[in-house]
Amino acid sequence: MIIRGASVVTPEGVLSSDIAVEGGRITAIAPELNGAGEEIDARGLTVVPGLIDVHVHFNEPGRTEWEGAATGSSALAAGGGTLFFDMPLNSSPCTVNAAAFDAKRAALERASYTDFALWGGIVPGNRDALPELAKRGAIGFKAFMADSGLPEFPRSDDRTLYEAMRVAARLGLPVAVHAENNELLGAPGRSIREYLDSRPVLAEIEAIRRAALLAREGGAKLHIVHISSGRGVAEALEARAHGADISIETCAHYLYFTEEDMLRLGAVAKCAPPLRPAAERDALCAALLRGEIDIVGSDHSPAPLSMKRDENFFRVWGGIAGVQSTLAVLLDRECPPEQIAAVCAANPAQRFGIPGKGRIAVGNDADFTLVDLDSHYTVTADSLLQRHRLSPYVGARFRGVVRRTILRGETVFEDGKIVGEPRGRMVKTTHATSRIHA
Repeated sequence: MIIRGASVVTPEGVLSSDIAVEGGRITAIAPELNGAGEEIDARGLTVVPGLIDVHVHFNEPGRTEWEGAATGSSALAAGGGTLFFDMPLNSSPCTVNAAAFDAKRAALERASYTDFALWGGIVPGNRDALPELAKRGAIGFKAFMADSGLPEFPRSDDRTLYEAMRVAARLGLPVAVHAENNELLGAPGRSIREYLDSRPVLAEIEAIRRAALLAREGGAKLHIVHISSGRGVAEALEARAHGADISIETCAHYLYFTEEDMLRLGAVAKCAPPLRPAAERDALCAALLRGEIDIVGSDHSPAPLSMKRDENFFRVWGGIAGVQSTLAVLLDRECPPEQIAAVCAANPAQRFGIPGKGRIAVGNDADFTLVDLDSHYTVTADSLLQRHRLSPYVGARFRGVVRRTILRGETVFEDGKIVGEPRGRMVKTTHATSRIHA
């Protein structure tokens, strides 16, 4: 395959070039390449590295009626993604031991249209399972510092988290945390306003500070998921300045929506941490454009409509369905294409040690998406490829139409439709140490 005349995006800049692909890998990047085989006319299009979404809940096996790998990866590909990291919940069983990991890997290999990696889980009592999860190929370990909403995935107290971090450090794998101080969360109420008030920014800031201290003392690499506020980013940067090996993730919905949108939209916009006031959203966007945020994911966490209906807002299942809209939001926030290539591809691949992914470079996997930056579209329910076509983005108008998504040299999405059969593979990190049996 040769892709002709595209604007090729790298974290360093954009160049006009052809891309040659053979055997699923990029073999040359240069103007006017010679070669035989399929040719794709990409003049007028921008080629971006396939997005790597490090934070999704595709819930397979066990809760595929919420979302599954087939529909979730289809939506990812429609948004320009080629690799996702599936969280250890809300699948059932949760991925907290080797047997659950094996079951999830087998299910995703059967169903996924894109490549994937798997997080292992940290819960009280499973410290001794972490080496076996690492041996199986876990990309890292995820813990909740606040109630997860699932009894089978309880939050980690400080001792559990610290001990797990020491094990993770020995294994060479990062620990990702949902950073909210459980003791600072307010008592349950009923209204949307009460929900917003019950989860203050302070709970996020304090938990980031505490997690960073535990990671620093335990020698672990720390990944803070879905930071929702500008002040949260500032706290993480402060921790980094004091020696924490920390990476900063936010999600598209925190860059796009505010708490006023949650009040307007209701259950479809419920998430934890919640959407923030406009000043915090704007500070988060400014931090992104300054290069202070390492990774942008989706935290795609859908549920059936029946779980989104309750007169008591606290009982509504939280989670925003947005895996198809990350690229669109970043373009809307005026994030330059080369920065998108960094926060959605190069940085995830580097931070989590995934060789051959994340960059359009000779020798790497031919994972990329062809985007028409001059075209605009409106998100409709019918345009969403996820299982439940509920999303706060429905009705939003964006620029940047994904024309084609290519995984290892094969088209998986083109002109609004998935192409071919599931062909996703599990990727592994190179950061795991040889001491995974310890």
